[in-house]
Amino acid sequence: MQLVLPLGANNQMRREDFIIAPGNQAALAFLDAYPAWPAPMAALHGAAASGKTHLARIWADAAGARIIEARDLLEAPDAGPLVIENVDAAPSFSKDTSAHEAALFALMARGTPLLLTGRAAPAHWPVQMGDLASRFKSLLGFELGAPDEALLLALAVKLFADRQLQVPVSVVTRLVHGLERSPAAIRDFIARADALALARQKPVNLALVNELMEPKQGGFPGLS
Repeated sequence: MQLVLPLGANNQMRREDFIIAPGNQAALAFLDAYPAWPAPMAALHGAAASGKTHLARIWADAAGARIIEARDLLEAPDAGPLVIENVDAAPSFSKDTSAHEAALFALMARGTPLLLTGRAAPAHWPVQMGDLASRFKSLLGFELGAPDEALLLALAVKLFADRQLQVPVSVVTRLVHGLERSPAAIRDFIARADALALARQKPVNLALVNELMEPKQGGFPGLS
């Protein structure tokens, strides 16, 4: 029987842990080419859990870059390569939009290596400063495309492994074929399955997965 321990997720984001697929090959090749970039700045954009943060960490390790959230721009380091995550979410977190945008514009103007991430394409990132909007539109951007079935299967295996869970192939196949075909859906479902298995001190098996996919009325099955 599988031993269930409350170990939680240990999300591995090394270069060798990245799952290469047609939708992310161009972005990975560009990051791997550093420092031979045609411009000092670039952007990664795509849906939640599409691999933006993993790619950003791969590049940060290679470039010796700091990683900050866009909402923390006012505390950005003065020099050196930098990753700024979730740029298109930042205005909702900022108490002073003009100061926030001025700080980002200053970082982009200094010419040091910079990698930005967001869900939408940079040209659609919300901004009030005209000069910053122009910078966004001129960014070299890489969209992380929709995942194919092979990537989703490999991702599910990785996410279970990150939680130190060994599951049957039938479980992985059921997830990919039964859920919305997105990395975020796979990630969130595996977290729920792990939580329920821990609460019951049972393994994540096909029966538990089927139960979660057809939950009883009244909330999360097996938890109160």
